[in-house]
Amino acid sequence: MAVVLEAHGVSVQLGGRAVLDGLDLSARSSRSVAISGHSGSGKTTLMMVLAGLVVPDEGTVEVAAAARRIGFVPQTFGLAPGLTAIENVALPMQAALIPLPRSEIESRSTETLAAVGLGGAEDRLVTELSGGQRQRVAVARVLAGEPDIIIADEPTAELDADSRQRVLRLLLGVAARGSLVIIATHDPEVADSCEDWWELVDGRLEEAVPVG
Repeated sequence: MAVVLEAHGVSVQLGGRAVLDGLDLSARSSRSVAISGHSGSGKTTLMMVLAGLVVPDEGTVEVAAAARRIGFVPQTFGLAPGLTAIENVALPMQAALIPLPRSEIESRSTETLAAVGLGGAEDRLVTELSGGQRQRVAVARVLAGEPDIIIADEPTAELDADSRQRVLRLLLGVAARGSLVIIATHDPEVADSCEDWWELVDGRLEEAVPVG
């Protein structure tokens, strides 16, 4: 059954300003959706609302059909500083209501770190990694859990061109295999690679004009 995420009339006030103002969005599984907008337009707020981490002042966010999990890649990475790369990737799977077998957690963690180009860095503390490496650990952590919905806030912002393409291919591949992937990005090339592209303007979404 398809998973559909819908936002209806979502409004959020921050500092007396309407960051989101009656925003509507409908997105379904097997799609990649880009959300762009200038700095301060409210992309991060929207991502957190869609992920269920911020309750809107008005409106609702609903997920139709049971989703195994919503995976969130925050712009600040959200990693545990005292843990290694592989421990950070494994942690959400270990903390799940129905944890996976230890052997599967280890294999998924190792495989996803290799997929994002961090094979060999599994046992390094994340505090020893560069910003781009930490960002890839955050992406690997979500991918390893195989969620039905991935919401990623600027997942390529810290990456060089090769790593950006690697991460983007992984996220788009997940969408092609049936998940819903929503990416907030300031990069028009990343946005143009997605199937749907919306721009956040004055607190609402408008269809963006493709680069090409």
